[in-house]
Amino acid sequence: MQARMKNPAFVLPDGIKGIGSIFKAINEGGISHELQELVGLRASQINGCSACVHAHVDNLVKAGTSTERIGGVAAWREAPFFTDAERAALALTEAVTRVADRSGHAVPDALWDEVADHFDERELSALILVIGVTNMFNRINATIQEPAGTKWG
Repeated sequence: MQARMKNPAFVLPDGIKGIGSIFKAINEGGISHELQELVGLRASQINGCSACVHAHVDNLVKAGTSTERIGGVAAWREAPFFTDAERAALALTEAVTRVADRSGHAVPDALWDEVADHFDERELSALILVIGVTNMFNRINATIQEPAGTKWG
């Protein structure tokens, strides 16, 4: 399978610059790279983005994350491999990613309070940005039909 076109972020040079700035901000937010990848993996699983699922799994493997943790992301509520903070981040990821499926508040107060118990404002900012940028890439890849295993750049 071949993508319909090159990723728009690389077609428009200011697009990749902006995305690079977002990732720089995320990395300054104080959340671990592993948490960024776990959250990205969960959002990509929900959105069915095979290119992003593949990339996040590959990044987690390269970082030394256990196969139990990687495989457990899809069933994180039942899997014993995650901390309370990671569970809160994964719950936030699901709420934000499934925003269209909700009536009422996209992120209920109880969930927000739980996440805020584990992360300070900078960390929350990084977490929200990584969820948002992952969802953006999932939608771009779905539109252009980016295949798994693509090397960007």
